[in-house]
Amino acid sequence: MSLTGTPFLLTAIVLVAVALIVPLVLWSRIPGPALVRSAARMVMLLFAQGTAITLVFVLVNNSNSLYDNWADLLGTGNHVRAAANLGRDGTGGISLHQLPKVHQTFSQADGPGMSKAGGVKVTQLHGQVSGVDAEVYVWLPPQYNESAYRNRKFPVVELLPGYPGSAKAWFGSLKAHEQLLPLMRDGQVAPFILVAPRTNLLAKTDTGCANVPGKVNADTWLSIDVPKMVVDNFRAKSAPDGWGVAGYSAGAHCAAKLAIAHPDRYRAAVSMSGYNDPIGERNSLTARSLTLRRKNNPYLLLKSYRTPPPVSLYVSGEAHDGYEAGAALQSIAKAPTSVQVVLLPRSAGGHNMALWRPQITEVFRWLTLQIGPGAHAKESPAPSPSTGDAKHAALASGTASRATAGRKR
Repeated sequence: MSLTGTPFLLTAIVLVAVALIVPLVLWSRIPGPALVRSAARMVMLLFAQGTAITLVFVLVNNSNSLYDNWADLLGTGNHVRAAANLGRDGTGGISLHQLPKVHQTFSQADGPGMSKAGGVKVTQLHGQVSGVDAEVYVWLPPQYNESAYRNRKFPVVELLPGYPGSAKAWFGSLKAHEQLLPLMRDGQVAPFILVAPRTNLLAKTDTGCANVPGKVNADTWLSIDVPKMVVDNFRAKSAPDGWGVAGYSAGAHCAAKLAIAHPDRYRAAVSMSGYNDPIGERNSLTARSLTLRRKNNPYLLLKSYRTPPPVSLYVSGEAHDGYEAGAALQSIAKAPTSVQVVLLPRSAGGHNMALWRPQITEVFRWLTLQIGPGAHAKESPAPSPSTGDAKHAALASGTASRATAGRKR
């Protein structure tokens, strides 16, 4: 039975009902000595509590797309076939142009929201370079199959969830494709191909979207294997001008890091409620040593460039939850790097889907200006001024404390 499927949800509801009815009917009718009656009543209470907790978990999990399946929940899933040392650029010296084309078979994805707005496709990809085997979800814009666009290549946005989090979250909980479909039809938003690869690759560990020899090559999976598969199978623009990456929470950290680390692969990145120092996520693989933290900190990566990279960043967050990280990046950005920072009021919500879902349309309007059709025919718009005063706190500068390290999504 699927963890996120309707049958399991209905089963949980039925069990809660049974757990409530059974004590009402049998509480005073249990035969036998006092010890037996007490034990039976205790079992009924524990059963009622267990079923109630299970139902709450199922509702929260389905709403926030935290765990996609039982393996993710139980920590038994592992999607790493090999994790060789691929060097600084993550290619292992392989000429990517000489790799054979990847021909994938796609099917209709299942789960909440996956059949709406034209439907989301899914494929199981064996990463040629990264050694990762995992699913990738793809949604095509309404123009993709229209005859007027048959010779057109489309821009791509790679979508990254938080941790724990499912790649389906952007289509299920955030309803990105449902929100964007009418805007794309009206020409308000560019017709992007949306790609959501699995990022939960190791059991009970956030990879930090990094390459760690012997453990995982998550960076190469996301920035090389997945883009190559998309270009090989769809009419997608080539990197970097036609590619952007977006994420929330841990996925926001990854989006900023990938774009800054690989300006030859991405032109724009969106970070919603992210952080710079990997220690912002306690279970991050890259938070386990100072060396890994520094190598995967977008603030320090940007600061290390002698020639600023031609990337644009959109960073949103509440105070002490993403805003300071963006303000720090903005403070060191020099043209052609641009950073737009948006301060969200506390009334907008907390560190959850209710905060990120309403941002989707504005985020994709911004992405349209960065990597949409004609985006590079003229200068990119100047970044909007930061809203509010930014204090370069430790989290922003890259030496975060563990004050917010327990936050997960």
